Amino acid sequence: MVELTSSDFFLAALGGSLIGISAILMLYFIGRIAGICGITFSLLDSNEINKPWRWVFLLGLILGPMLVHQIYQLPIPDAPTDNIPLLILAGLITGFGTKLSNGCTSGHGVCGIARFSSRSIVATITFMLFGFISVYALKHLIGL
Repeated sequence: MVELTSSDFFLAALGGSLIGISAILMLYFIGRIAGICGITFSLLDSNEINKPWRWVFLLGLILGPMLVHQIYQLPIPDAPTDNIPLLILAGLITGFGTKLSNGCTSGHGVCGIARFSSRSIVATITFMLFGFISVYALKHLIGL
């Protein structure tokens, strides 16, 4: 079992605070919810105008963690590559679910709950519940 230090909790609180602040800034300055899937899906939609802020937002999602890893000299964890077809299937199911629920954990969980949206609260509870069920089933029933 991994032991957590007070530094771990501080960094988690700092990271969560930065996510919240960025969501507030995006809503205030652009008038948009910081829903990562919605932003990404809009880039794939030919009817949607591809505004440059969407590309900058997604680039920041990639470069931000890379910068933190460089500053703190943290190792980049290995991606699970033992079952690529399962990873692709999981990604497609997740994409389908986010499209079906009109949002993802960032849109519903961070922004929607903060706005007391009942739809977002139900969606987030559903995400979490099925996440717990999936981990339990894979770990304890299937043995992965």
